[in-house]
Amino acid sequence: MDSCFVHLHVHSEFSLVDGLIRLPSLVKQAAELGMPAIAVTDQCNLFSLIKFYQAARNAGVKPLIGADLWIESRENSDVRNRLVFLCRNESGYKNLSELITRSYLEGQSRGIPAISYDWLGPQNSAGLIVLSGGIHGDVGAALIEGNLERASDLVSYWRDLLGDAFYLELTRTGRPTEGPANNGALDLAEKFGIPVVATNDVRFLRADEFAAHEARVCIHDGRTLSDPRRPRNYTAEQFLRTPAEMIELFADVPQAIENSVAIAQRCTHEIELGAYHLPVFPVDPATTVDAVLRSKTQAALEAWREKLKSKGTEKDAKQWLTYDGRLERELQVIVEMGFSGYFLIVADFIQWAKDHKIPVGPGRGSGAGSLAAFVLGITEIDPLDYDLLFERFLNPERVSMPDFDVDFCMERRDEVIDYVAERYGRDKVAQIITYGTMAAKAVVRDVGRVLSFPYGFVDQLAKLIPFDPNMTLTRALDEEPLLKQRYDAEDDVRAILDLALTLEGLARNAGKHAGGVVIAPTALTDFMPLYCEQGGTAAVTQLDMGDVETVGLVKFDFLGLRTLTIIDWSLDNVNEKLALEGSDQLDLADLPLNDPATFKLIQDAQTTAVFQLESRGMKELIKRLRPDRFEDLIALVALFRPGPLQSGMVDDYVDRKHGRASVSYLNPKLEPILKPTHGVILYQEQVMQIAQELAGYTLGAADLLRRAMGKKKAEEMAQQRQAFMDGSSANGIDAEIAAQIFD
Repeated sequence: MDSCFVHLHVHSEFSLVDGLIRLPSLVKQAAELGMPAIAVTDQCNLFSLIKFYQAARNAGVKPLIGADLWIESRENSDVRNRLVFLCRNESGYKNLSELITRSYLEGQSRGIPAISYDWLGPQNSAGLIVLSGGIHGDVGAALIEGNLERASDLVSYWRDLLGDAFYLELTRTGRPTEGPANNGALDLAEKFGIPVVATNDVRFLRADEFAAHEARVCIHDGRTLSDPRRPRNYTAEQFLRTPAEMIELFADVPQAIENSVAIAQRCTHEIELGAYHLPVFPVDPATTVDAVLRSKTQAALEAWREKLKSKGTEKDAKQWLTYDGRLERELQVIVEMGFSGYFLIVADFIQWAKDHKIPVGPGRGSGAGSLAAFVLGITEIDPLDYDLLFERFLNPERVSMPDFDVDFCMERRDEVIDYVAERYGRDKVAQIITYGTMAAKAVVRDVGRVLSFPYGFVDQLAKLIPFDPNMTLTRALDEEPLLKQRYDAEDDVRAILDLALTLEGLARNAGKHAGGVVIAPTALTDFMPLYCEQGGTAAVTQLDMGDVETVGLVKFDFLGLRTLTIIDWSLDNVNEKLALEGSDQLDLADLPLNDPATFKLIQDAQTTAVFQLESRGMKELIKRLRPDRFEDLIALVALFRPGPLQSGMVDDYVDRKHGRASVSYLNPKLEPILKPTHGVILYQEQVMQIAQELAGYTLGAADLLRRAMGKKKAEEMAQQRQAFMDGSSANGIDAEIAAQIFD
């Protein structure tokens, strides 16, 4: 890092109030300019932490972790100043996480999360480097006011607290207060022996992005660019200057440049990625979590066996041998992967919900392929009845986190989350954050407003953008001829859309994920800070769902499903009536799956308000398929997807079911696998079974084939094709037939 400069004060788009910088662009530019390191110091958050860290590492740039924090004045609680906190090591990272978390949970009385001087001490400032914040810091504010005594007292305070980890920050971005602040800081540096450091208080990448930055600030603040009363807090100089430009700008204070490099060298904290940090399920010290899982699942399987016997639906000895073998195989994989606690935690909160009469879904997704999950009550679907494969859920040949999608009654889901927080520790449990972005229609409306165009004109323009959740302005210009025509012909339209294109997709606000909850083994602030809206009571993680998993924490899905609530209301009404009649209460578990009257209703497409069967397109498919058994309903839902609908698979299935087309198999080994679906490869499990039976794949390897198909990567599929052909050849299957089956 010799004879260079490092930017230590940079706001990305995740500084929702004033950042314009997209992380990939920041890292790319830093790498192209030969910067050895760079910091992102977003305001009051570490939202961008993992995205920035990974992008910088991949580009060969050292990522420096930090944040701008507001601190509340001791003398006047209405006054807040902003300083830059950088993490030197792991202690600094944990301390910064705790300070940011506390600022949201305890320091939002004035609408801005702030820390207090009283929260800082030798213990919770260890491992941190603090920059004075320039004109926005407490020292800078005192110098601008001409209060040298207060400025001196503050420098003494920070020096006593941090020692050589406190730096006086200098900026030269053309703001009028920088002169007195810088001059005073240099005097104090000499008087107290405090080092100075230069920053550019960066808000955007290039000087020509200043107008877009001002528009972004106005969108956040609800102002217009032409408003004479709006604060002008920024200048066109707050861009990512090159090291040469910064060296020239501070040629008279070379130590301010040198110290930027020295600070970067002192910051050595690395984030551990790729390791799992599983939550702890409490068990008696005399046993282990693996032993508890084994004991519970085997006891539950035996209890189920007795239940079937009492109902007269007992399975034969050969079938039970299959169940015993399957459970043992699953337990070996679960234990080997270290996921015993995960299964027990999910089973625990589902059982709590059932005990408290909170409706829980029967299970869906790949988790329904686990017999262990079924006997523990996590799912209510016997996977062997439906040929569901455990390897699709947990692949012994590719370690990845298990993920049960659990549906709860919409009205009472929060009770279950609250139970989990109480049981495993409120400091260890939180819902997961999401970030709203500036989407195509909304950003056009926002830009039109800040540019002071009439509402009607902007509304007309926004309505030309096709409705599609994934629509972009570039796509809209390609797909909507009138929009493109107006863009080419009208200066005002071009002004709005050009600015909107610059801002489109930027992070705009923080929210809460619909169902994601994280449970950590220790305090969540060991891994990240927490976020909370002003007046809110429940904190959420500052890392989004993908980043939570990247740092190795486990996500649990607590999904609220209104259908479960409606079913619960209906059941209550029916049982109330039955009680008045003196009849037995209705139990959903006892409802038959072959009721002719129900299938008559479905065949007539009387499915309004029936989950997944109520859309117009689905009703049309129902009329064609005319389902008359439960397996047809499963096929119906699988067929109603873009792939089958567009590929002719639906026509094949319907015609074969109704005898209008013959069913044939390219190889006899396919018949037992495809007979339930009339010779059509409909389910992912069937893909895995075919690979196993015809080409000798293990089920783990077959799952990798299934995943490769989903990714649609040509190179990966070419490798899988060769493996399938080789395996089929070894099993004596004709190459042409094998190729046909694979295709």
